[in-house]
Amino acid sequence: MYTIILHVANSAPVKVEVDELPSPTDTCILGRNPRERNDKEFDWLDEGVESVIFPWWRINYVQILPNDDEVADFPLPFRD
Repeated sequence: MYTIILHVANSAPVKVEVDELPSPTDTCILGRNPRERNDKEFDWLDEGVESVIFPWWRINYVQILPNDDEVADFPLPFRD
């Protein structure tokens, strides 16, 4: 499972979980547990919504967040 941030045109970024990373041939992204970057709920989503579908034409770009395991292995040369 991956956590990604979708930067939707003319809207706030949306953080979601996906099973697979989006492919260039996909026409949309299906994400679960939609929330703001700071993990707060959106006021524009109805209560109980667990999944959302965003068409590619509305997405400017996608950020892929590292897993906890990847963060621990990443070297931080400027920190002790």
